Amino acid sequence: MSLQCGIIGLANTGKTTLFNCMSNTKAEVTDFAFGSRKTNIGVIPVPDPRLEELARHQPTEKIIPATVEILDIPGLTKGASQGEGVGNQFLADIRNCDALIHVLRCFDDDRLPHIEGSVDPVRDKEIVDFELQVKDLESVEKRMEKLRKQARSGDKQARFSLEVLEKVKAHLEEYKPLRTLSLTEEEREVTDPLFLLTEKPVLYVCNVDEASAVSGNDYVGKVREAIREENAGLIIIAGAMEAEIAELDDPADRRAFLEEMGLTEPGVNKVIRAAYDLLDLQTFFTVGPKEIRAWTIRKGMTAPQAAGVIHSDLEKGFIRAEVMKYDDFVTLGSEQACKDAGKFHIEGKNYVVEDGDILHIRFNI
Repeated sequence: MSLQCGIIGLANTGKTTLFNCMSNTKAEVTDFAFGSRKTNIGVIPVPDPRLEELARHQPTEKIIPATVEILDIPGLTKGASQGEGVGNQFLADIRNCDALIHVLRCFDDDRLPHIEGSVDPVRDKEIVDFELQVKDLESVEKRMEKLRKQARSGDKQARFSLEVLEKVKAHLEEYKPLRTLSLTEEEREVTDPLFLLTEKPVLYVCNVDEASAVSGNDYVGKVREAIREENAGLIIIAGAMEAEIAELDDPADRRAFLEEMGLTEPGVNKVIRAAYDLLDLQTFFTVGPKEIRAWTIRKGMTAPQAAGVIHSDLEKGFIRAEVMKYDDFVTLGSEQACKDAGKFHIEGKNYVVEDGDILHIRFNI
């Protein structure tokens, strides 16, 4: 799936540290406001304990996880919508993303100066929101100018589009992101071609100090209150600690470190899974002695469409899908046991694949 999730935020919030904890593509981390002027791209494996569980019941030569593409986008500053700092590049890269991870600095550190002079994650969020809203307003007004000419000639669709964009413009002028504006499917057909920045789904990541890794702190509490009406997710991570965990090669050392900190897994694992969900993605599995593999599909895809993710020939020649549920397979222990228990299903072209389905595709070219 060619979907991307972008990491955004002000400079020195811990964006690149978070990216490096996820990715094998290690980007440079600096203490300067504009230390990074390019977007870093990483194809990140999605942590999924179900793969190892499947391998317990079906010995296999290799395990291949699902992946998600994450972009570490240069830090923002005031005036980005007018081209300040690396603003133009920042905004162009965001436009190409399907969802956003917004990193907010929620820790104090005198050795790491804040670009705005003090730590205030709610203010930082508002700065980023404002710059994105200004750019969206510019895109909307430019489109409205073209539509007015068409509407004057009696074009009914142009008039409808103008009405929709008037509603969008009013929402933006109230300094509200468009993801908080309720639109019908028909109205979204008007806004979708504009790739509006504040319409994208967002996950907030509060980067805290080590002592606040489990329960958060006062800064996190203020962020929770600020995003209460956005219907957005929030995850707490301690970026510096996550970087230390990522440096440990021995899984036993990692487990010991996490237990000492009161954690069950690295926080970045939760961020990766949340990004995957934010992109409206889910996983199905193929299971066999050669490989056990997690495949990425959009939620709502049918069996032939899922088959096409494996190979286009499987979609073209699709006959049927043989389906087992993950829970049934690991509970009963084998494909034969699923068949004996009536948990092995034959599905046709209209079957909508569910997360965790184990599929075997029958096809003919």
